[in-house]
Amino acid sequence: MLLKFDPYGIYCPQANVYIDPWKPVKNAIITHAHADHAKWGNENYLSHHLSIPILKFRLGDINVQGVEYGEEIIINGVKISLHPAGHIPGSAQVRLEYKGEIWCASGDYKLQLDGISTPFEPVRCHHFVTESTFGLPIYRFPDSQTVHQDMNDWWLKNKEEEKTSVIIGYALGKAQRIIKHLDPAIGTIYTHGAVDNLNRILEKTGLELPPTKRIISDTNKSLFKGNIVVAPPSAIGSPWMKRFLPYSVAICSGWMQLRGTRRRKSADRGFVLSDHADWAGLNQAIKETGAENVYVTHGYKSAFAKWLRENLHINAVEVDTLYEGESLNESTTPENEIDS
Repeated sequence: MLLKFDPYGIYCPQANVYIDPWKPVKNAIITHAHADHAKWGNENYLSHHLSIPILKFRLGDINVQGVEYGEEIIINGVKISLHPAGHIPGSAQVRLEYKGEIWCASGDYKLQLDGISTPFEPVRCHHFVTESTFGLPIYRFPDSQTVHQDMNDWWLKNKEEEKTSVIIGYALGKAQRIIKHLDPAIGTIYTHGAVDNLNRILEKTGLELPPTKRIISDTNKSLFKGNIVVAPPSAIGSPWMKRFLPYSVAICSGWMQLRGTRRRKSADRGFVLSDHADWAGLNQAIKETGAENVYVTHGYKSAFAKWLRENLHINAVEVDTLYEGESLNESTTPENEIDS
């Protein structure tokens, strides 16, 4: 087998390289810069060039090489290239080919267009490593344009009621997608410091976003009324939120497909907006790879692997990894701690 799963991550012995290792290794290919896929401590990193500024921001002064989508490098006879995953800016699938055997490790991916990421491209292969974050039939996400319009309608309604709108999403990827589709004609878009840090970095790579204002400790509280605040999950229930009273809170996540999740998080509104593929997207992506063998990682892996075996007649097996998929919590790292 060209790839195997060991205690350090997804390993290619022939090239002596790991994909998204969760323990320090010599050579690591990183599919994207989310914390569960990009860990500190590797000797050498390789990623899409758009991920490099975020990786350095989160991991420090690392030794990292950037490549373009489709650019081929050869390590000990193994042809390796990165291909768009559509998850967040710079996210990539890793294609490996050796002696006619082709593998693709997809990392996290989605097929919905989000306006900020290079769209997902299926990679033809014999072996496909897939996530299954939303690998149940109940997860069928609405059209993203409809969700974007609903977000702006919610903001406008709150403005009419003289409330501050607080919308919650991951600081990296989700927050920028939210901001990209907010209507600045309604009011001012304010950002938590964690979101603003990543906005500035991504804008330097060419990402275009509407104007935003960073929230600082002495920002006049009266300015927030009727406007919107974009913040990471770590803000929910924190003292930092008090400055926005009266406010209405919305969470953007694929988990908002289930109303009970919204209630448990004490949100007034949930928008079904995910950086991961839904049920239909997972099935479509796998079919388009033409893979005969599928390795199902984080999410509903047992149920999804069983479905692939029984309904698509694919040799699908579940694999244990340390990837988290889409969580309603955000790891505590320096860039997403609450600003004072």
